[in-house]
Amino acid sequence: MSNHDVKRQARRRTLSYLSAALVGAATSGLPFVAGAQSKSVLRIGYQKYGTLVILKGRGTLEKRLAAEGVELKWTEFAAGPALLEGLNVGSIDFGTAGEAPPIFAQAAGADLVYVGNEPPAPASEAIIVPKNSPIKSVAELKGKRVALNRGSNVHYLWVKALERAGLAYADVQTVFLAPADARAAFERGSLDAWVIWDPFLAAAEKQIGARVLEDGTGLVANHQFFLASRSYAQKHPRLIAILLEELDKVDQWGAKNLKEIATVLAEQTGLDQATVELAAKRYAYGVKPISEQVLAEQQKIADAFAQLKLIPKPIRVRDAVLVARP
Repeated sequence: MSNHDVKRQARRRTLSYLSAALVGAATSGLPFVAGAQSKSVLRIGYQKYGTLVILKGRGTLEKRLAAEGVELKWTEFAAGPALLEGLNVGSIDFGTAGEAPPIFAQAAGADLVYVGNEPPAPASEAIIVPKNSPIKSVAELKGKRVALNRGSNVHYLWVKALERAGLAYADVQTVFLAPADARAAFERGSLDAWVIWDPFLAAAEKQIGARVLEDGTGLVANHQFFLASRSYAQKHPRLIAILLEELDKVDQWGAKNLKEIATVLAEQTGLDQATVELAAKRYAYGVKPISEQVLAEQQKIADAFAQLKLIPKPIRVRDAVLVARP
């Protein structure tokens, strides 16, 4: 058997396991009935970049779910925290976010569940400074103004970068700004640094010559998570499994076709080809079920945020995972 066949079988086993886990976790008298899904809508929240954007651009999920009598509604969000708030209030059923947003959402009482994740992509987020900045290290940011999106995936990168530089969280003036506002302030010279993720990171590098001071390599994993409302995941495990399977398919295609990925992303985001190509090279591809290791990593982040009082109370990340009944 060739290496390609071995890898293909491994992917099938992974997705089969994921599907079985989801279905098993939802066996509470709520079986999926295709006829009951007639005229139903699956509402997906996505951000400006990532696998969901590629999936949307290729249109394969629409075709797959049409056979199930399910329509799709896509809603774009500026960042993970806003997306998960949409999940919490019931405006979407499924979405994607980085490591920190689910923790902030869970601490705020959101009833969401982790249903899958992509591999680590630490270089997809970074601390950047203006191209002419004299600052050469994170330690030199003491007393400076640094912007980030509160509760986003870069929030933990910022915590870990300060820790490695020997700085306390209070040693720096952390300013909470959404990506668009942060970009404007960064260009005006109102900020000394900006902690940001792709494709905003790649756009800042390509368009205004921003310099990477430090990315997530060696500091954070930067997983991308797929999440659903608990009630939706329990009622529709088959649809969630189909969605994850299609996400994995587009990821496997994308890993081998970066140029084509960039073309789809450019069309969907309005960003130029060079920017999305840079971002695509730093991305990690392949959907996996939530593992014990990933849960442990998420718990470390949650504990760090609780210790810094960035979240209102400690949380148990495992509570946001569906567990199959014996």
